[in-house]
Amino acid sequence: MSSLPTRKDEAWRYADLAAVERLWPLPAPERVTVAAGDSWTQTIIADTGRITQMELVIEKGAKASLYLLATATDYGRFELNVTCHEGADFHFGAAQIGSGEAVLEIITTVTHAEPGATSRQLVRSVLADKSTGTYLGKVAVARDAQQTDSEQSVKAMLLDRTATANAKPELEIFADDVKCAHGCAIGELDAMGLFYLQSRGLAPAEAKKLMLQAFVAEVFDGAADEERLVDAALAKLGAVL
Repeated sequence: MSSLPTRKDEAWRYADLAAVERLWPLPAPERVTVAAGDSWTQTIIADTGRITQMELVIEKGAKASLYLLATATDYGRFELNVTCHEGADFHFGAAQIGSGEAVLEIITTVTHAEPGATSRQLVRSVLADKSTGTYLGKVAVARDAQQTDSEQSVKAMLLDRTATANAKPELEIFADDVKCAHGCAIGELDAMGLFYLQSRGLAPAEAKKLMLQAFVAEVFDGAADEERLVDAALAKLGAVL
């Protein structure tokens, strides 16, 4: 995209366009190709205001895992375009933690171009104050991509009534022998769970932090540097609470 986006573009309708203008023009997208039969993994901790674009091609029988923690205090956007070839396997685990008036966005498009590929996307958002968290995720299954197995799980936790979560998981399926599912939930911390933890002697802030840790940490299961991701998420949660 050579010109500045507008809210008429669905992918940018929730963006902070003033922040986008300050970051414009964008650098070229990072391009990664995972060769047939290979494995690839990457961790991204996005704690500064930026827009990151990535294009990922997963060749026949290859595996790719990507983990993202987004905690920018102003504006942060991560765009990901994935193409899965025959028998490819893709896993995406992402958490965004926002406070103040931060605007955080995750935009993904996963295209199953050939048969037998699998993809899993888990996205968790924790939003406080007047922050906004957005996930727009599309899974496209080509006509010949039979036996596709794809799942999107999107959940957001609002710590204040002034926070906003936007979520739009989307399926576009042209094959008929597929297993595709998506789920989305937006809510608040469970009051009974908090009461239980506090009745066991935990201070309110520690009880909230423990519940949020469990909520966020699941997306990092299996990451090579899982401990670093969880520690960074806990540090941000501590600041938010």
